[in-house]
Amino acid sequence: MSASLIVAVPSKGRLQEQVQDYFADAGLAMKQAAGARGYRATLSGLADIEVRLLSASEIADALTAGDVHLGITGEDLIRESLPALEGSIALLKPLGFGYADVVVAVPQSWIDVSTMADLDDVCAAFYQRHRRRLRIATKFVGLTRSFFAKAGIWDYRIVESAGATEGAPAAGTAEAIVDIMTTGATLAANNLKTLEDGTILKSQAQLAASLRAEWSEDARAAAVTLITRLSARERAKASLVLRVRLDGNPDQALAGLTKATGASILSRPSAGNVAGECAILCPRDRLMAAIELLRKHGDGAVTAQDADYVFVKDDPLIAAFESAIAR
Repeated sequence: MSASLIVAVPSKGRLQEQVQDYFADAGLAMKQAAGARGYRATLSGLADIEVRLLSASEIADALTAGDVHLGITGEDLIRESLPALEGSIALLKPLGFGYADVVVAVPQSWIDVSTMADLDDVCAAFYQRHRRRLRIATKFVGLTRSFFAKAGIWDYRIVESAGATEGAPAAGTAEAIVDIMTTGATLAANNLKTLEDGTILKSQAQLAASLRAEWSEDARAAAVTLITRLSARERAKASLVLRVRLDGNPDQALAGLTKATGASILSRPSAGNVAGECAILCPRDRLMAAIELLRKHGDGAVTAQDADYVFVKDDPLIAAFESAIAR
């Protein structure tokens, strides 16, 4: 029986490891198939989902073509593949890994060049002096053209990079580059610097949905199951379950707590037992503020516990997904 939902993930490299860890953290072990189907995998407990292992750039193309339903890859590759996403791809959730900025970089020896306006002046002077346009080496042709157009720069030409883009100026094949940057160490090692206003895109891995895929009822149901699981795990990691006995008027104390910290009340004391235990779902980064408030209304003993998953009735991520594919 063929799977109802096809999910594309990176086939190699650090991003594949991070995606595998992301699924495993939610209790979804990814098992790669052997033999001729080695570029396919399954997720434990979700038999109606097929995982396809593609290169990061192929995932963007597959989402655009509607060959897969969901995909995880860098936003930079998605926007390079399809600059105008509306009607084709919906970015559902940034995943907090795979960070990389797409930047404009020039030689460090260009000491008077620090902004895109300075680069525009250099491009014009370069053309006047050499009677040819200044060369920009990049793999991000679409993003570069769009960004340079917005900056009003026209006297340049793109040299499509097939190898290590950062080496193009030293090799004499280009004067400047547009490339991805994580720490900046590689650019510095090649005597390059980024422009102050030359960040084209701050990218990270995205969970994306193809709006051109065939979304059957079974595919939608499988996607909701997967997204619900992932979302519940993310919510749990950002929360703690607090347990405390409150004195006096627990409803008043809990109302103040939710207003001040954004906590959610999981359970309250019964009507006949006002000093009973309360269970509270508290944002992890508001823990100490919640503890301080609870100690004013209880016996001082507050326990905090991690949760594996936090499922909610109205999940914003599910709402975003359903809204996107309903278009």
